[in-house]
Amino acid sequence: MAWWQWLIDAAGVLLLLALLYGLALVVRRRVISRHGGTFELSCRVNPHGDGRGWVLGLGRYSGERLEWFRVFSIDPRPKRSWARDTMSYDGRREALGAEQMSLYPDHLVIHCQTREGEVELAMSTASLTGFQSWLEARPPGTDWNR
Repeated sequence: MAWWQWLIDAAGVLLLLALLYGLALVVRRRVISRHGGTFELSCRVNPHGDGRGWVLGLGRYSGERLEWFRVFSIDPRPKRSWARDTMSYDGRREALGAEQMSLYPDHLVIHCQTREGEVELAMSTASLTGFQSWLEARPPGTDWNR
């Protein structure tokens, strides 16, 4: 077989792999969203730097936990997860500088405290309202003075 035929075969295999990856991403997103409660949620995985370290993702409320999934991963498990009773909302701000290019349009950056330390998340205004309601809807017996 000639070299150019090998090249065409290799290009065909790469195209097939790219299509399978895209299909896997679509199926994964459908599976994650199947039970509802999902929204666009970005997480700052590297808090050091000027506006860098943001990763696009999906958030899902799962009982007493907020789960975060990377958008371009095919792993069906959440990359990060936070318990409602260990999380507190500290405030919000507009995306600044490079963050505006890294995040979804019109998303706000929110600061939260957890047992592990500070967490920065980015979500839409409507999602923030739902997030605050979810945090405030803690079960009876919760220490509201925290």
